[in-house]
Amino acid sequence: MNRDSADSHGLGRSELHDLYRALCLTRAAEERLELLQKQGHVTGGLYRSLGQEAGAVGAAFALRRRRDGTGDFLAPTVRAAGALFLFGGELVDFFRQYMARGTGPTRGREANVHWFDFTRGFVGPVSPLGTMIEVMAGITLSFKMKGEDRVGMVFYGDGASSTGAWHEGLNFAAVQECPLILMVENNQWAFSTPTHKNTRVESFTEKGPGYGIAAESVDGTDILAVFDAVRRAAALARAGHGARMVELRYFRRRGHAQHDPQDYVDPDEIAKWERRDPLDLFRARMIRNDWASSNELTRIEQEEFERCRLAAEQAIGEPFPEAEDAALDVYTDVHVDRPWTRAPDPTTRRGVPA
Repeated sequence: MNRDSADSHGLGRSELHDLYRALCLTRAAEERLELLQKQGHVTGGLYRSLGQEAGAVGAAFALRRRRDGTGDFLAPTVRAAGALFLFGGELVDFFRQYMARGTGPTRGREANVHWFDFTRGFVGPVSPLGTMIEVMAGITLSFKMKGEDRVGMVFYGDGASSTGAWHEGLNFAAVQECPLILMVENNQWAFSTPTHKNTRVESFTEKGPGYGIAAESVDGTDILAVFDAVRRAAALARAGHGARMVELRYFRRRGHAQHDPQDYVDPDEIAKWERRDPLDLFRARMIRNDWASSNELTRIEQEEFERCRLAAEQAIGEPFPEAEDAALDVYTDVHVDRPWTRAPDPTTRRGVPA
């Protein structure tokens, strides 16, 4: 039997199966979202990670994932759902969020992955994506100051690297030697603008040394290569060597939200990257190296597809939030001395001095 020259990077058979299962779950969940959107259950933007699943899954699989508040910490993007699932984000909550159900983590206030769970170790992105580096720099600085053996990971796209917050956060993380791993999703597009119009560098790894941090570029469609690169970065960050950068190279096969990439991308380029589908590549590699049989992998695919179907149906049957719920957990009843509050006062009108 012909085997790959590269090994399984120390992962056992069951771990390799878990890795493939996480890939299948990500693909199946997003395919289900598309169906729900076409059926009218999901409104607004839908941001798929088609062709990019190996980046999020491989990266998150290399971290310490715990459910007691002592593990590593993650800040995913909407295209990093695979990482969110590995960190304990519940599948049914994923569908509740997209369908604005009152039973979801944000009770219908926010769509997609914009929720947090500090115990499981993840925080949802804020809309100006470059600012998430600043958020995670602060979180990981607290790990360092408290002497905790934890690292953080933040995902962002190539477009976010053109924002001022990105540079401020990266510089802060570098200077403070925060145990932070910056995952650059270089999928060649920022919204509908090609990367070469955002930066003159060939690789985002060229920007790392300018801030005094090491950077590595890896094929984002190769899940084991991603896993190995992030495992090395995490070990160095954990050992006190500060922030690290890992660039994921792949191609955004679907446009931003409802935009069709064929409106602005060469179809031949899309076809080329379709041949680099991360699920197909890993499936073939698993069989070629006798890490799994075709029947085992087919069973995993079917199980994850069915999990998504059942979770989506459960979320569909759950209620939207009550109108009265809109104001809950928005305002605080904690007293704060003026002028740090807009609480109404008998001598004022609407909280503004008369």
